[in-house]
Parts: sequence; structure tokens; C-alpha cells
Amino acid sequence: MPSTPELHAAIVATGSYLPKHVVTNDDLAQKIDTSDEWIRSRTGIESRHLAAATESTTYMSTKAAERALEQAGLQPEDIDLIIVATVSADYAFPSVACFVQDNLGMTNAAAAFDLQAACSGFIYGLNLVDAQMRTGQIKRAIVIGAEKFSTYLNYEDRSTCVLFGDGAGAVVLEATEDAGRGLISSKISANGTLQHLLRGTGGLASTGTPGGVEMQGREVFRHAVREMVGAVTPLLEKNKLSVDDIDWFVPHQANMRIIEAATKQMNFPLEKTILTVHKHANTSAASIPLALDDANRKGTFKQGDLLALSAFGAGFTWAGALLRW
Repeated sequence: MPSTPELHAAIVATGSYLPKHVVTNDDLAQKIDTSDEWIRSRTGIESRHLAAATESTTYMSTKAAERALEQAGLQPEDIDLIIVATVSADYAFPSVACFVQDNLGMTNAAAAFDLQAACSGFIYGLNLVDAQMRTGQIKRAIVIGAEKFSTYLNYEDRSTCVLFGDGAGAVVLEATEDAGRGLISSKISANGTLQHLLRGTGGLASTGTPGGVEMQGREVFRHAVREMVGAVTPLLEKNKLSVDDIDWFVPHQANMRIIEAATKQMNFPLEKTILTVHKHANTSAASIPLALDDANRKGTFKQGDLLALSAFGAGFTWAGALLRW
């Protein structure tokens, strides 16, 4: 008997939302002891978007989802699952995803929940959706990465407050039998014994409780480079592919130095790496979907292109994915 084609998840549309307020390095230098040269030379960041009080994590998530649905030509009721990856939820409960479901006017009882895996959260979400689609439980899903980091940054700590920005990115995924597109393979990982090297101490986005980010920068850098490379290479080997087969590398946009070091270790050209860190800064779980939407709307990706996604975040968590556009 002929084998049944295997279902898997494919990205069919992208969307994003960036707060209207753009803050440059020079703007920050007016408030804290820093400079454009200091920030740019260490991080590659030139500016970031910071959300206003009215631009909540839920608001940004909803806008990104609406734009992705519009591009897909779908209605909210066509979606079976909403996942929001975030570390800056507006409330302890319910989830941002449930608020998004309400804002979209969905009446089909689609499942909705938040996922907290720091900067790796978006790829964690892709992995979970793919598993649901491979088992035939859902047909379409939205995965959103959204952060309002600015609500709990410590603006007296110049080593961390300059690194982050706000925003949301979303993708619509659809189950497909087409082996020529969609998610080929993904892997999610964590090592909780290293949680003390990077953690946030602020409160919920709705409370604006200040805290900050505690980070041992050199250790984070070392692990980030190693794990971001390590998140991709085993997937290539598993699928009998090589770095040369990758058309585009889409890394978590944390720091230009980390991205440069990772591409160097992979022997992958920087010019085929999607870069948005200079204008978005580190938007945690939102960084990869924001980068995907930025590139997609510019027409960067062509049908059949092989994309490698890689992320590393607090936890430590890390994740990788290979997909055909």
C-alpha cells in the first residue's frame, strides 16, 4: 500500500507591530552615562522601539496577528491555536493569547496559551505547533513573539538597559503534505543549572514594576555562540544537509557580536544572514518573527529557500529549526 504523506507545519504569512516611538543611542545618551559609539561598538544596536502605555503586549500581539491574517487571506475563525511567546505578559493570568483571541473576535473556541522560554520562545512555539499538525490535531495556528521589555528595565544599568526594545511578530502556520515547503526539523533544549547567569527581576508589563536584567555578559556570550551554532548543525546532519544548503540564516537578534561569532563558527556568510538588531535591538521572543516579517515583506525569501532559525535565551534555553519557505 502507498504510504500516507506526512503532515507538517508551513509558514504561509507573517505580520509584525513596532511601537511608534523610536529611541536612538543618542537619545539614551541624554539620560544615562553612555554614547552612540559605546553602544554601537559593543552591540551593533543603533536604535530601538519603545512602547507607550497604550501599546501593551496584548495590543502589539493583536496587531501583529491581524497583519499576518490579512496577508494569509484568512479569517480569525480559520485558526485552531494561538501561542504567544513572551516574558512580559500584561497580567499573571489570563494569558496574552486569550486576550488576543478576544481582540480578534474569535468564536470557535480555538486553544490559546502563552509560552515562556525567553528569547527561544518563538522557535519553541513552532516546534509545538509542528507536533500538533503532524498528529493531525490542528490545521492552522498563529505563533506570536511579543515583548514589552521597557516596562521593567533598570535605566541606571547602562550595560543592560541599552540592549532591549519592544515589539511583536507573528506567523500563520498551516498543515501541509508538501515536502517542498514548511518545517523540516526542529529541536528545543534547556539547561536550568545556568539560570543564574541571565535573569529578569522585573514585574508584569501592566504593573511597570522596575527590576532590570541581571546578566553575566561574558558567560552569556560564550554559551550563546556555542548553543546557537549547536542548535543548527545537528539538524543539518539529521537531514543530510550542509551549511552550504542554507539560503538564509535567521538568528535571534540579541547582539551583533554574537551573530558575527556564530556565523563565523558555522562558516556561513554574513550577507546571507537576516539582520534587524541594529534597528530593533534585542526584542527577546519577538526578534525572530520580527526579522522574518521584515525580510518577507521586502521579498527577500524565495519559494523553496532553506531557512535556518536559531535562538538562545535565559534559562538557559536554546532552539533551532530548518524550514523551506
